Amino acid sequence: MKLRARSSIILVFLLATIALLWAGSEPPSFAEIGAIERGLSDITGLSFHRDVPYGVLSKEQLRRFLEERIKKTLKPDDLRAEELTLKMLGMVPPEFDLKQNTVDLLTEQAAAFYDYNKKKLFILEGASSSVEDRTALVHELAHALADQNFHLDKYIREGARSDDESTARLAVMEGQATWLMAAYLAKQSGGPAEVSDSVLKLMSDSIQSSAREYPVFSKAPLYIRESLVFPYAQGMTFQNAVFHKLGRDGFADVFRNPPVSTQQILHPDLYLEHHAPQIPDLPPLPDKHGFRKLADGTLGEFDYRALLEQYAGEEGPSVAAHLNGSSYALFEHKHDKYPVIVFASTWNSADSAQKYVELYRKAMRGKWKTFEIEADSPAELAGRGDSGHFRIRVEGTRVDQIEGWQSSVK
Repeated sequence: MKLRARSSIILVFLLATIALLWAGSEPPSFAEIGAIERGLSDITGLSFHRDVPYGVLSKEQLRRFLEERIKKTLKPDDLRAEELTLKMLGMVPPEFDLKQNTVDLLTEQAAAFYDYNKKKLFILEGASSSVEDRTALVHELAHALADQNFHLDKYIREGARSDDESTARLAVMEGQATWLMAAYLAKQSGGPAEVSDSVLKLMSDSIQSSAREYPVFSKAPLYIRESLVFPYAQGMTFQNAVFHKLGRDGFADVFRNPPVSTQQILHPDLYLEHHAPQIPDLPPLPDKHGFRKLADGTLGEFDYRALLEQYAGEEGPSVAAHLNGSSYALFEHKHDKYPVIVFASTWNSADSAQKYVELYRKAMRGKWKTFEIEADSPAELAGRGDSGHFRIRVEGTRVDQIEGWQSSVK
């Protein structure tokens, strides 16, 4: 079973698959759909092949639907495994409620969305012809354009083979739509259909600052906040780099030849050079007897970047940039029900591997109340934390880790 360890994936998945009935009057901004479609086609060279149906819904309707959608779409065991993975990695605190947080965040922040299953666009009740509503409409019509040309449902399903690749593909979807939104507005203002460096920075800063104005978002763990912002801010910067390298062909190329990692999103040159991550095999459990696997998958530069920044500060992202690849698996003891997580990572140098362990030591101190060291050398760090015993082994550029074992890890 592949179960990603990023709640942002669940959030975007839910938004992208919502289908609700039209429940309000038509806002004036819907009258602009035709003009916006023509403008987006002019910029990208892609065509709308059919009209995009649309509707309006209230915040309360959205909340009720989200709760029902989660109930129907996600099995309780899968939701529990996702939440447990986040907690074991230290991404969220022990008391974090993933389901409730998901509903609250989406209800608070959703302004409009495109449902790529029902091929329908929705705007939240209260929309008008203001600049804010127009930009939201452009963004969602950019999704519709991509869907009509590249089938977003299939695009996302094919990326599910890797957790990190799924996040990268979401960054393509949201980043391109955000970039096109800015380019469309620039063209409407009489300028070229491009996004200047100054506007790119302004928008990236705005995405970060405006999100912080929402109470639920501002109280969420750093990893959750970064997960929500990443596809828009970093995805937009990625699309900008691809556009300047490939021109209009770049709008189609990112769908026909999608990025395979968040590292390629963060460093577009790696995407253009077709540099893929090296995913290591996992270290074995000391004793598999009595355990069942709850989840497994990949971790990427984005995950390490956010995790290390959360506990080690600004140095985290620079160290995470040296990651070559990573994988994880979450297990649970069948009888005693305690979780154990194992993960492996490879780095671009032995020094980078040691630097990562140095910062991850801070992460363990930060995510646990108990942190006792039993062995400490350049080759091994072992001890005990809140979830049980841990061991980190370093061999050159490779780092193997296990956490949650109920006795000293041999």
